[in-house]
Amino acid sequence: MSTTICQVLGFVVSTLGFAGCIASTAMDAWSTQDLYDNPVTAVFQYQGLWRSCVSQSSGLTECRPYFTILGLPAMFQAVRALMIVGIVLGAFGLLVAIFSLKCLRIGNMEDSAKANLTLTAGIMCIVAGLCAICGVSVFANMLVSNFWMSTANMYQPGMMQTLQTRYTFGAALFVGWVAGGLALVGGIMMCIACRGLVPEETHYKAVSYKSAGYKSGTGYEAKKVPVVETNTIKSDDGRRSYPSKYDYV
Repeated sequence: MSTTICQVLGFVVSTLGFAGCIASTAMDAWSTQDLYDNPVTAVFQYQGLWRSCVSQSSGLTECRPYFTILGLPAMFQAVRALMIVGIVLGAFGLLVAIFSLKCLRIGNMEDSAKANLTLTAGIMCIVAGLCAICGVSVFANMLVSNFWMSTANMYQPGMMQTLQTRYTFGAALFVGWVAGGLALVGGIMMCIACRGLVPEETHYKAVSYKSAGYKSGTGYEAKKVPVVETNTIKSDDGRRSYPSKYDYV
């Protein structure tokens, strides 16, 4: 029962992490405009992985997709690739996990096969969570670097203060971190449940009884003697021989 609960909980947690990765990748608020020391608040800018948006105080929001691929920074494209790889691996991992659930019986699938599928699904979910966490962390590192570079340019000594647009962490980053952590935890739980699904191996020897006749005072009597069989008795033509009238199994 504990193995089934651990497996199902791992599947549910991984599903939540997978959904969070999709939501984080599709969100536009990966980086939002920093309004600290910014007197212009009528226009608010934020950017995502696929487009940049401008929101006005009147409530009008206009978004413009990125019409270029080669013109984007290499690290930005790496973040895109990590998030897409994480989503693809998470989808395959959840698909495999559905067939490996112990509470779901499909055909005559043995527990050893379900254990292998559970381990495979867990590893896929772990890698998917790591891809999401790495992608979000790389983007956050880019934001921190650009933020302090913009701050240094704004407050250079001996020069007039210039107003520059600085960006800080958006909501999508926190969603991505949480989603990656959920996928990672769910994959670990499925890997732990894999150990409980492996059937225990039993080692035993087959025992047969052969009759050994002897004479006594009252006549001929039969006595059963246990004999340990290690190999199957076969005839000269390779087929299994049938027991004789003196063999009792």
